Amino acid sequence: MTYTPPAGAGELVDAIARDGVEFLLVMFVNLHGKPCAKLVPASTAARLAAEGIGFAGHAAGGLGQSPADPDVVAIPDPRSYMPAPWQDGLAVVQCDLHVEGEPWPYAPRVVLKRQLERLAARDMVFKAGAEPEYFLLDRDADGRLKVADALDDAASPCYDARAATRNLDHLAAVSRAMNRLGWENYSNDHEDANGQFEHNFGYADALTTADRVIFLRYMVHTLAQRAGKIATFMPKPFTGLTGNGLHIHFSLWSGDDRELFAAADDARGLGLSATGYAFLAGVLDHAPGLMALTCPTVNSYKRLGAGSGTASGSSWAPGFATYGGNNRTQMLRVPAPGRVEARCVDGAANPYLALTGLLAAGLDGLDRSLDPGPPDGRDLERDAAPGRALPATLLHAVDELSADAVLRAALGKVPGGEYCDYYARVKREEFAAYHSQVTDWELRHYLLAC
Repeated sequence: MTYTPPAGAGELVDAIARDGVEFLLVMFVNLHGKPCAKLVPASTAARLAAEGIGFAGHAAGGLGQSPADPDVVAIPDPRSYMPAPWQDGLAVVQCDLHVEGEPWPYAPRVVLKRQLERLAARDMVFKAGAEPEYFLLDRDADGRLKVADALDDAASPCYDARAATRNLDHLAAVSRAMNRLGWENYSNDHEDANGQFEHNFGYADALTTADRVIFLRYMVHTLAQRAGKIATFMPKPFTGLTGNGLHIHFSLWSGDDRELFAAADDARGLGLSATGYAFLAGVLDHAPGLMALTCPTVNSYKRLGAGSGTASGSSWAPGFATYGGNNRTQMLRVPAPGRVEARCVDGAANPYLALTGLLAAGLDGLDRSLDPGPPDGRDLERDAAPGRALPATLLHAVDELSADAVLRAALGKVPGGEYCDYYARVKREEFAAYHSQVTDWELRHYLLAC
């Protein structure tokens, strides 16, 4: 089918009526990417489109508010409207948050939109595609997590046709839903870990792709729960299995839809233009601070470069700030002329903030005409380390983010300060809460040794 999203408030109201929607989930995400929503009757759609609906920002969390602050008002973006293909009468619309009539700068979607507005002033468009990975799990009799498919226990399960077939109902439901929404789903597969899956769909402008990632996570969680399973995009839920990435493919286009990264005469042989190389170099240059946005949890850093601890012997996650051609051990991969894949993004990433950081870093490389040097052709999970390691923990990454003036400027100012400092404070508190816990590993190693 050809799916055309509503372009304005009037078209949103018409689409709700056309699709037989009874209830609308009015949705936004906080700093952590948590989907927050109110269920609104379709009969109020016209008023909702004109006025929005209020939320207690402090209760939602991660929005820079105290209990004493005024409501955040969620204003629907009609272009993000999506009927829920698995539930008759339900639709979702993503929103931009406002406080007292002004866009709320703590809202991640607002942060990305402001960065995209700066790009539009250059007559450029940032396009992106995403590859979300997740596990389908269950619990055993003792409540411990296990792979939901009991037969999915192969040492090398990636692309296993039998495992995919056993999970056909789930994979097909997700695929049908994406195609009903016009996402152009082109692949659904069993990934490198037992119980791990991925869905691929067409690229779009960065804001649309970020909205789709949020919707996909919500949809996968919902469909899994209905089937009595647990879905998780957590970066590293099992010590011995490959973790969940959210690989982002990106490219830059002119306002009249010309590719700016592609070049047929690339002497390095990757099909990139000088613009593409400079943008890529900027992402590499800002990689240490960028990681705080693309790998935003304590758990994220247990996934990176952890190849020797996985059943397959590979992490598929970068440990170094490098780039190469069609080489999945590099942080930035050039899989085809005119586009770059960032493999330094994981399943916990807030897509609005991750894309903001990637765009800001790349534009800085473009402005400074940076050159990334020759591509790296090594297998970096097995060859000697190239030298520039990515941050080892969330705390290291947050310190790098705090010191990065370009990323700081991209995240913007908030009442009384800068979003970067707010983000860093939240993440340092998260790390401190984790670090204060005594784990089973510590007890096994130190209880009788000390």
